Amino acid sequence: MSVALPSSPAALRNRDPILKVLRRHLPADGLVLELAAGTGEHAVHFARALPGLSWQPTDPDPQALAAIAAWREEAGLPNLLEPIRLDATRSWPVERAAAVVCINMVHISPWGATEGLMAGAARVLPVGGVLYLYGPYREADVPTAPSNEAFDASLKARNPAWGLRDREAVETLAQAHGLDRIERVEMPANNLSLVFRRR
Repeated sequence: MSVALPSSPAALRNRDPILKVLRRHLPADGLVLELAAGTGEHAVHFARALPGLSWQPTDPDPQALAAIAAWREEAGLPNLLEPIRLDATRSWPVERAAAVVCINMVHISPWGATEGLMAGAARVLPVGGVLYLYGPYREADVPTAPSNEAFDASLKARNPAWGLRDREAVETLAQAHGLDRIERVEMPANNLSLVFRRR
């Protein structure tokens, strides 16, 4: 492609550590619904590494959808589906999914988006279906890294409704929707992988 594709340095850094966790928890086949897919680089990487799965990237932002489409066209992967618009707080255009993946959305959106994420995941996942979250969190029993404190301040400066969420609050919300955390994995750059299973 003659035009440079949009790229996220963070996505390039974290895609392999995330893939390692996903390999343990995602099914061998079925549809994976990715919310807030951003540039689309994760979608390409995971669809290429997990050819048995159909990967459905989504995002509420038209610019992100265009970026995902460009990456998809360049990759030419048969299991990477055309991106679709999905706002976590509204009606979802997908009715069923074997798994839901959401990377770096919870802290860069209002709390209502996380509420919508949990309600939507509970609707589309079968019993035993997996919800995977990645990002920075506050934890009651773990000191917050200075880099995460600075990141939290910068997020709130951009939008007061954004910011690092308490892991315990996210897990309580998930449980209320029938989603139980089955694993917490410490990741590079003071991030966490949180894996939930539909009760």
